[in-house]
Amino acid sequence: MLDVKFIAENAEEIKKIMSYRSGSYDVDKVKDLYFKRKELLAETEKRKAMRNRVSDEIAVIKRNKGDATALIAEMKELGEEIKKFDDELAAIEPELKEAVMSIPNIPHSSVPIGKDEKDNVEIRRYGEPRKADFELRPHWEIGANLNILDQPTAAKISGARFTVYRGLGARLERSIANFMLDTHTQNGYTEILPPFMVNRDSMYGTGQLPKFEEDAFSVKNNGYFLVPTAEVPVTNMHRGEVLSEKDLPIKYCAYTACFRAEAGSAGRDTRGLIRQHQFNKIELVKFVKPENSLDELEALTHDAESILQKLGLPYRVVCLCTGDTGFSSGKTYDIEVWMPSYNRYVEISSCSDFFDYQARRMNIKYKGEKGTAFVHTLNGSGLAVGRTTAAILENYQNKDGTVTVPDALIPYMRTDIIR
Repeated sequence: MLDVKFIAENAEEIKKIMSYRSGSYDVDKVKDLYFKRKELLAETEKRKAMRNRVSDEIAVIKRNKGDATALIAEMKELGEEIKKFDDELAAIEPELKEAVMSIPNIPHSSVPIGKDEKDNVEIRRYGEPRKADFELRPHWEIGANLNILDQPTAAKISGARFTVYRGLGARLERSIANFMLDTHTQNGYTEILPPFMVNRDSMYGTGQLPKFEEDAFSVKNNGYFLVPTAEVPVTNMHRGEVLSEKDLPIKYCAYTACFRAEAGSAGRDTRGLIRQHQFNKIELVKFVKPENSLDELEALTHDAESILQKLGLPYRVVCLCTGDTGFSSGKTYDIEVWMPSYNRYVEISSCSDFFDYQARRMNIKYKGEKGTAFVHTLNGSGLAVGRTTAAILENYQNKDGTVTVPDALIPYMRTDIIR
């Protein structure tokens, strides 16, 4: 979250910045609640100071055998006033906290101003889209023909937007995940296998709540949420901690299944593996010093890109504009892989720098020679496994319906062809 004092004292500037983002945000509510709380605190402290002073006077009067009845009566009335102010403060605190947490991060000055994905800026490309001498099929047809992707059975046992992987399809998904984890751990990331359910505090910490609760799958009667991404459990590992400066940067990679309700996306990408309620993903998470933050974002993005390079998949990197940048992010690069069935690039990773926004929500600091400060947090998909499976099926398909296995995956797949 942003610093509440900063929001209140710079409300007009913050409102202007928020106008560049998608959605509407009540900055004035934060300002009004902040100054109301400040006024209540001042009145309360003034009365408490008076009570302490008069209590000392009463003690002196009693020691001298005097009559303090009138002063005691006044203090009783004053105590009731203090209780009233304390009750008002207790009511304002959660309301103010919720209001502050409903304000998104401030985009970095290098983020292009724009309304939506049409205003995103392409940074670079890798590889060229394949030109085939036959009609390229979409991955859901390839998977069905090879009997390795089975959505009808998944629909029977779960519902729409689920997939059963069979045979070499299941092995391909597993091989991709293992390949990604091996690559990232070789690059200095520590592998984590976190819980797939988290509590409400964890969802608040990374910014999924309160704004995106309708997109989350909650577990009935116990307050847990199924993880929408490994970002949530892994970043919360250090919630409430003070890290040592000498240990930074801390770099984690994690496999989880991810669960998303995809609220508001009806009719979009309903076929295949692109937009599922449950999918697998490898996540990269970093805790870094503020002065290294943007350089660490570049490095994290390149680490995610390296997977596509090793797999020989064409892709591009775009910098998201202010209107398309995620709620908690200060700057985001999307990596988009070429998908022949869409005849365009499709997002396969978002790499984001949250600056101190998440760290403030989770109270994650570091201590060094210059004192204590909030860390900066970053994360990115390294990569979405299901979408990588889809990209391989489409980009490596053959005229006879088989799929060539990328060289990097042959040791994991133990075959060079899916037939």
